[in-house]
Amino acid sequence: MTENKLALHGGEKVINYDLSRYNSIGAEEARAVQKVIESGNLSQFIGAWSPDFYGGPMVQEFEKLAADYFDVENAISVNSWTSGLITAVASLDIEPGDEIIVSPFTMCASATSIILNNAIPVFADIEEDKFCIDPSSIEANISDHTKAIMAIDIFGQSADIDAINTIAKKYDLKVISDCAQAPATFYKNKFSGTLTDIGGFSLNYHKHIHTGEGGIIVTNDGDLAERCRLIRNHAEAVVHDKGEVKISNMLGYNFRLGEIEASIGIEQLKKLNGFVENRQIAAQKLIDLLHGLEGIHLPVVRDSCTHAFYIFPMRLDLDLIGVDRAKVVDALRAEGLDGLVVGYQNIHMLPMYQKKIGYGSSGFPWSSDICKRDVSYKKGICPIAENLFDNTFLGILFCHFLLSDEDINNIAKVFHKVWKNLNSLK
Repeated sequence: MTENKLALHGGEKVINYDLSRYNSIGAEEARAVQKVIESGNLSQFIGAWSPDFYGGPMVQEFEKLAADYFDVENAISVNSWTSGLITAVASLDIEPGDEIIVSPFTMCASATSIILNNAIPVFADIEEDKFCIDPSSIEANISDHTKAIMAIDIFGQSADIDAINTIAKKYDLKVISDCAQAPATFYKNKFSGTLTDIGGFSLNYHKHIHTGEGGIIVTNDGDLAERCRLIRNHAEAVVHDKGEVKISNMLGYNFRLGEIEASIGIEQLKKLNGFVENRQIAAQKLIDLLHGLEGIHLPVVRDSCTHAFYIFPMRLDLDLIGVDRAKVVDALRAEGLDGLVVGYQNIHMLPMYQKKIGYGSSGFPWSSDICKRDVSYKKGICPIAENLFDNTFLGILFCHFLLSDEDINNIAKVFHKVWKNLNSLK
């Protein structure tokens, strides 16, 4: 019967409709935006020292609500999480040529935020089962020039923060939590992203909540918070009025969030718990339905932690399934499964790290004058991340869709059908 034959080979596909796109914006946000528009006050920042240096009423209310929600002393809004990362790195008193250890298995901004502060990204390998930066690889990559660690809470769950903080204390390093994909998740009863020197969250359109574009920096360190507020808003123009502050990296930007975006953020923050819980429920249903399929390693949640399932991450055992990933992906897509993530990312293999244009004697491709030692970006420095990217990682973009029980059941049927027909793919 055609329903038992793979769609790739002429059978009927399992999912013959488009999965509903996720939309977190509703009437509450529309009313909030209308109120701001009627006020005529779309932004109230002034890039000079004045009461409006900290922004308008919506920005300040959003920051207060975010600080209360995440149980931190300070929340600083920015116009994107890329801006937030650049600001966070700069706030740590990073000097040109300093090294920051980071995962290669993440969005490129995690590393480019380091480069844009004239610092050097050093890539450490990741955990094979949870995909976060591996503490043992962090320690192996520490040099005399290391000043910080950037821990990415990839796909929706925290990195091993206790182990990372222990290493940071041992070597007197700062720690940044890039929690873009894991809002409202917990690491041992505290919010992910809040257990390091500085952290934060993304608010761009395909996250659990969003303001179109935006980000939130969080920290319990008042000095770092004030530095972030300066960097966000033309620091060099106002730093002389701020008394005793560290001057390094006080070249400021316009990273300011507008009043419209802040008003949206206020309403979105109220919905965050429910949105994350919905993903967690859907993910657990899919885990239960896929349990027992040989050759798929399903998501692993760290002990005493929670997962937001921005992506539903899996790992294929190619020896067990006997088929390479590309053939499996072709079959899954032919059955109507949209939103597959194949391989994800290896930042250190991007052209900007590999091309020899502009290299100086140090081997660093952006400025030969600032490097204090040679840092390798050759294939092989992160074997686990590289094998996942090249061969075994497979994910589903959970945060892009509003998944019903029927959708989850159909996604599971797709996998079961393809697995029953693996021999036909060889």
